[in-house]
Amino acid sequence: METDTPVSNVVLVTVDSLRADAIGAYDGDRHTPVMDDLAADGTVFERAFATGNWTPFSFPSILASRPAFADNGEIGVEDSPTLAGALSNNGVATAGFNAANGFLTSHWGYDEGFGEFEPFVASIGSSIYTRYLATHPTVEAWLQLAASPLRRIRSRFAGDTDDRPFLDTSRMFDVENAATDFLDGAEEPFFLWVHYMDTHTPYVPAPRYIREVSDGFLGTHRMLHAHTRTGLGWEVDDRTLRELRTLYQAATRQVDDSIGRVLDALAANGLDDETAVILAGDHGEEFQDHGHLSHYPKLYDELIQVPLIVDVPGVDGDRVDGQVGLDAIPPTVTALVGADAPEAWQGASLAPVVVDGDAPVDEPVVSVAVRGEEVTTQPIPRSLDDGNLLVSVRDRDWTYIRNTETGRQELYHRPTDPGQTADHLIDPDREAERVVERYRPVVDAHAELLQAGVSGADPSPEVDDDLSARLEALGYR
Repeated sequence: METDTPVSNVVLVTVDSLRADAIGAYDGDRHTPVMDDLAADGTVFERAFATGNWTPFSFPSILASRPAFADNGEIGVEDSPTLAGALSNNGVATAGFNAANGFLTSHWGYDEGFGEFEPFVASIGSSIYTRYLATHPTVEAWLQLAASPLRRIRSRFAGDTDDRPFLDTSRMFDVENAATDFLDGAEEPFFLWVHYMDTHTPYVPAPRYIREVSDGFLGTHRMLHAHTRTGLGWEVDDRTLRELRTLYQAATRQVDDSIGRVLDALAANGLDDETAVILAGDHGEEFQDHGHLSHYPKLYDELIQVPLIVDVPGVDGDRVDGQVGLDAIPPTVTALVGADAPEAWQGASLAPVVVDGDAPVDEPVVSVAVRGEEVTTQPIPRSLDDGNLLVSVRDRDWTYIRNTETGRQELYHRPTDPGQTADHLIDPDREAERVVERYRPVVDAHAELLQAGVSGADPSPEVDDDLSARLEALGYR
């Protein structure tokens, strides 16, 4: 479906592990000026939900509007009609740049349809030293931080104006530079996707951003203390938890600045008046909200509720409180640029919501996780056989979660229990029973869909050593 807008181009910015309350548009105590300006001009979806608790369960919806596992039993999009493919088939130039997330590479089919594609997952070499650094990015960051004074001195003598405090462990600058280079030579219409990793563990922001979001002049000691304790497996006390939250917010602020530079390049090339900008997190992050750190296989809001902002030039800003899923992104992009959307896509376009003020389709949002014997076990999930399938269903007020293997179920009323700590099924009333009756068939149908995909799947190809090391660096064994 086409939408009558002045849009010729779309820039999609995704940020790994970015929970909704990490930015000012969703929490007034946060300092993210670039993303907040984008929200002020655009449409903020207050109840936007990821379709999974981690990248491989979420991105099939973001770049292919399909559930993970649904098409071939795999976590990628090799057999799915992708957004980039649909756009390139309609004459749209496409470019995608990913900051070394090993789950978003050609191995999983994410290069499909992109004219330019760079995941920045480079060969790590064969030496023990380089392989150790590849799987220990925190150590690499500390080495780079220690060398940063020498680097700045050398830059000054060389007449270089580069003021980066240390090198690019998160590959943020690689993505940013690739994006701005693409915009410098872009031919309209185009679609540009950039994916940032700074807010993924481990959080290693530049010290100036730690100082900016904290109350002390020195911030580096916070990073050293928090990383030392968590790296050694010590108890995460209140101080360490505060420091981790500070590092996370500093990393969010660092990404915010980088997004601003990309948007500046968009304007400098005279493209901003014809380009829609979409911002989303692929999933959230936990800070012991339910007993853990990072994003282990759970389906509570700290992992599933994400920011989603759509800024269309010439359209007034708004806030929408109806629930939406990230599988709405691909059909929204094609609608904005007037391209054809594949029939297999699951999501509904949000273009009428943004442009015409319509209410979003009142359908529940389904999300999944695969949990092994231990919550803190994170294998690379090749199929649903890697653990129990957990499915959640969210409407405006309720979150229903069911373990499809054990039958265990939970129900939370978010307006009265935003932390999702009071399970209404411990002592259910009639309203709780009605919610379960309504959404249990949704869970069963989704599980059947995914199992059908697995049953027809071929064995997945082996992950090579470099990609395996990068995945290990993200905490996945």
